[in-house]
Amino acid sequence: MQRSLFTAVSGLRNHQVKLDVIGNNIANVNTVAFKASRVRFQDVFSQTLRGASAPLGGRGGTNPAQVGMGMTVSAIDTIHSQGSPQYTGNYTDLAIQGSGYFVVTDGMNIYYTRDGSFSRAANGELVNSATGVKLLGWMADAAGNIDTAGPLGTLNIPLGEDYVAKATENVTIAGNLDAMLAAGDEHVTDVLVYDSQGGVYTLTLTFTKTGTNTWNWDAAMTDASGTDISTSITGGGDIEFNEEGALSTVSGSTLQVSLTGVNDLNITLDFSGLTQLVADPMVGSTAQANYQDGFPAGELEGFVIGKTGVISGIYTNGMVKDLGQIALAVFPNPEGLQKVGGNMYTVSANSGLARVGTPGNEGRGTIETSALEMSNVDLSYEFTEMITTTRAYQANSRVITSSDELLQEVVNLKR
Repeated sequence: MQRSLFTAVSGLRNHQVKLDVIGNNIANVNTVAFKASRVRFQDVFSQTLRGASAPLGGRGGTNPAQVGMGMTVSAIDTIHSQGSPQYTGNYTDLAIQGSGYFVVTDGMNIYYTRDGSFSRAANGELVNSATGVKLLGWMADAAGNIDTAGPLGTLNIPLGEDYVAKATENVTIAGNLDAMLAAGDEHVTDVLVYDSQGGVYTLTLTFTKTGTNTWNWDAAMTDASGTDISTSITGGGDIEFNEEGALSTVSGSTLQVSLTGVNDLNITLDFSGLTQLVADPMVGSTAQANYQDGFPAGELEGFVIGKTGVISGIYTNGMVKDLGQIALAVFPNPEGLQKVGGNMYTVSANSGLARVGTPGNEGRGTIETSALEMSNVDLSYEFTEMITTTRAYQANSRVITSSDELLQEVVNLKR
């Protein structure tokens, strides 16, 4: 039988494979984070009709005479170039800008994906709503600290179930103490402070003028029921201003409050915003607390995800606390990853091991919220490839037809 028949058959068979790949690319033109594939061909072995000869005796050398025996698929590559991000408005949709893959699990195996279409499950975990795989990262401890050196775990956002409070640690005092007050005159101001369980107290600061440019400050406190607990307070001191009315020195700037059933309060007072100037008689002294960093108890009502993957919880009391951080993985050879369906990949022998870490570090991309990465399929390129592949398929079929006609002529030699 003629070699051209089998050569053309190899062309038909392998161009059909390429058309299959092109068809799959086009089918996934709107698949989230889909990565297009391409087919590469190579020739197979050749039959040598005459070997090469070296120049000898004044004659030149001759080249080998070989007949190729067809072609085969050398590789089917996955093109991991980034697709265009598309804004969705859904705050749990995530797109990676740059390199990297989300790390997900089905409870038994670890997979990698750039499909960031996540949502909160009934138990508060971030999952892919189509496949149910859970997003992995690191959860924060009770104080909001994230240990990215620890093992990966699922990310849980307990909306409506997590409560937090913060004890007051710093109070800032600012304003003016009237320089026209006489020795022994007082100025009193109040500020609400909180203990470690969110209990509220009224802290009363009394400024008493003791001499020219000198004042004494003292503190008293009542609890939420109005009971005076001033006897549990340790603190007080003196304040001195210079001739221009600016703060000069402060002795004592801390309060210690002994409490029952909760942590003791240790409050640092910042008097740097105080001045001593002549005040408007209609206004008088204006010194007051303009900031304190404690919070009452609050419920987790929302969350946001930053570019570095940090999930920050928003509480009803105004607090913002880190809840966890999303992990990303990068590979020495991402083209070596093996597709397993569901827009997911797994490690292969040629992908290298995953290097898992935080977004924005060590070559990993950053995260965009309310967006999804679109397919990187280029329709114009795919249709052009479809045309050339179809024509190549037709050309190979013509070779079979022509070879068949030649064989028919041979068969007809004997009638």
